[in-house]
Amino acid sequence: MGVPLRVVSYNIHSQRDDTAALAAVVRSAKPDVVIVQEGPRRFRWRQKSATLAESFGLVVAAGGLPALGNLLLTSLRVQVRDTRCQRFPLTPGRHLRGAAYADCRVAGARFTVAGSHLSTDPAERPAQAVEFKRGLDAATSPVLAGADLNEGPDGPAWATVSQGLTDVAVAADRADRLTYSCHEPRRRIDALFVDPRITVVDYDVVDTPQTRRASDHFPVLVDLLLPGTD
Repeated sequence: MGVPLRVVSYNIHSQRDDTAALAAVVRSAKPDVVIVQEGPRRFRWRQKSATLAESFGLVVAAGGLPALGNLLLTSLRVQVRDTRCQRFPLTPGRHLRGAAYADCRVAGARFTVAGSHLSTDPAERPAQAVEFKRGLDAATSPVLAGADLNEGPDGPAWATVSQGLTDVAVAADRADRLTYSCHEPRRRIDALFVDPRITVVDYDVVDTPQTRRASDHFPVLVDLLLPGTD
């Protein structure tokens, strides 16, 4: 038997929408881990990150300004053992981006959770994907990576990040579930990839009246079984 883990990956649109709905969406999911894109990254980012985590009933694990708005949150069930942040090379005139990583342990199982948000510029994304993949490959525990890739599964950045990993939506036979935008769903640009040793139990893109108020992206909700080590 593996160790169950519930994960949400969510682009929260810089909290520009209905924040009460946002908090309710995440709390109702009862996740162990939330991988946030477009989290706090500017003035008072530490306080804002802590306030966001508290609204979800979680705590901050890693990220924020050092990861350019990528934020990892966990429940108290999860022990965070180490963290690191990554910044991708800046293209002049473009938006600085990066990734966050946390080495964790839950009920005898070790895993590394990572999050990133790649560029909207198709010329810039492939190099960022290479940098993110380098960080994923450096993990010594089974990895789970949530990201807004800003392109679909047919894109080169998607192919780079997903290499050697399981696309959870495909594994659950739900790759037809679109994640963006909430107002006119037309693309699957938000993804969760996991180490093949991790078992996919369930996958959902949560499309409800509440999630349509909470952000411009739908949250990705996944149930996994981690391989135990003890």
